Amino acid sequence: MEKVILFDLDGTVIDSTDAIVETFYYVFEKQKFDRLVLVDDIKKLIGYPLDIMFQSLGVDEKFTSLFVDEYKLRYRDISCAQTFLLQNAKESLELASSFARLGIVTTKTALYTQPLLKHLKIDHYFECLVGREHVQNPKPHPEPIHKAMDKMKLNINQFDIWMIGDTKLDLIASNCAGIKCIGVLSGYGTKEELEEYSSFICNDTLEAVNNIRNFHNLL
Repeated sequence: MEKVILFDLDGTVIDSTDAIVETFYYVFEKQKFDRLVLVDDIKKLIGYPLDIMFQSLGVDEKFTSLFVDEYKLRYRDISCAQTFLLQNAKESLELASSFARLGIVTTKTALYTQPLLKHLKIDHYFECLVGREHVQNPKPHPEPIHKAMDKMKLNINQFDIWMIGDTKLDLIASNCAGIKCIGVLSGYGTKEELEEYSSFICNDTLEAVNNIRNFHNLL
């Protein structure tokens, strides 16, 4: 059965923490938002849509769209310079592409993600990119995974489909979509959180990809 691997992005393949945190503080300063927000407060929310992140940090819902728009403009300008591949990420994509079809399912805006992937020289590994603007319901809803499956013309009964992600949002979405999933400890979710939603927890994507390649030997 042909294998397919869907990757989350932040904390799974890339480290964009500095860019995200800096952009949040930039928006807070520009909008004169005076509530104390710690770096850890922001990092704990990475993986959620921007509107939920801002509201969780105390922004009034009626101003959320203003904050989000300001964020996107700033992030577009600094993201490439402040985003890096996680350890073993390039090797994991090289290995994965040798035996599986690959896609990305992220809560990032795809419009700004594509140039980032090209800058990091990993865009050619993926035949599908599903971003925030492509769905009405982001992860943990299964819609983004279903969208990727539609784009890649995948039938759940004819393909061995996996999702690799670093937060419970990725794993919950996978479970709801009826596909297999692996949690990785390279990002923002804790081992305890991930273990609630998957039996497979790995240190990084390379370990995860190796496990997927050898999955039947592990049973």
